[in-house]
Amino acid sequence: MFIAIRERLERGREEGGFTLIELMVVVLIIAILIAIAIPTFLGARKRAQDKQAQSNIRNALTAEKTYYVDKQVYTATATELTPIESSLVFTSTDAATHGVKPFLADAATANDAQGVCLESKSKSGTTFALMDITSGTNAGDYYKKDTGGGAVCPTTEAVFATTGWDTDLTVGW
Repeated sequence: MFIAIRERLERGREEGGFTLIELMVVVLIIAILIAIAIPTFLGARKRAQDKQAQSNIRNALTAEKTYYVDKQVYTATATELTPIESSLVFTSTDAATHGVKPFLADAATANDAQGVCLESKSKSGTTFALMDITSGTNAGDYYKKDTGGGAVCPTTEAVFATTGWDTDLTVGW
């Protein structure tokens, strides 16, 4: 009987295995790697969501300029923009994901729309806007973002000069 117990003990030592300490060290290493990876992943996710909103605005501006070439005015109606760029959702209420909210800038009437402001809200909560003015002293492209998620586009062209709009894309966005 003692011989059988001794043989069993010797076999157990030969099979090897991991001690509790070794397993705990491996778990600790995995936890440290996860702690490093999660913030990096979340940061990349936020940047990707923001880039999607910015891309939507750029595509919407292309649609607006296409419309402008044909009519010599900008438009803010979804029925006129959707056939030009059907992958976007043009809306007049909320520029949520995949949505772009167009505003006419400095237009007394729809026939005088020489500027347009486009805004889109990313899933991260940041609202991005791009304003294009075709004529006048403020002609050019202007950029702005709002991390509060509120509306960004002004109702008149003169307002943007004092409300944080920037002509440099790297600063504005």
